[in-house]
Amino acid sequence: MSADVALHFDRVRMKGAHGDLRLRIGSCRHRCDSYYLALDDSPTAPAGLGPRLSRLLEQWGSQVAGLGGGEGTVHLPYDFSDQCTAWLRVTSTDGRTAEVQAGWSLIGAWGIRPSDYLATAPAVTDFDPIAGARFVCALAGLAARIEADRAALEATGP
Repeated sequence: MSADVALHFDRVRMKGAHGDLRLRIGSCRHRCDSYYLALDDSPTAPAGLGPRLSRLLEQWGSQVAGLGGGEGTVHLPYDFSDQCTAWLRVTSTDGRTAEVQAGWSLIGAWGIRPSDYLATAPAVTDFDPIAGARFVCALAGLAARIEADRAALEATGP
């Protein structure tokens, strides 16, 4: 993990289900489930968990790239549970730097298709930050970190 970008999303077990993913943000570690990614029946959902995770991070990258034009905030989901979801809130005030904060929303995963979550992201109005799960970095560095994690997850295969 680069010192400038204290974020990393990876698979800790190749068998999907519960507790098989991990998000590291600064010194915080969060175990996540791939369960809802496996249930995604959207036409945009590729076959296999690695490609589905890659699709998720492809959307992250697209949203982060959109912040390069100036100020704004985007929400990137990373954990999908029955009664809530975990998100990264990425805010840029100048199109060059980003503040990344992990947190929760009461939006249940059953209402989100991870392969096409962009329709749901604007509904995150109840973002509840996780204490200590925050860092500031260059927006370009964040985009590079997301792309590196996306490629690594794609390579893990099904």
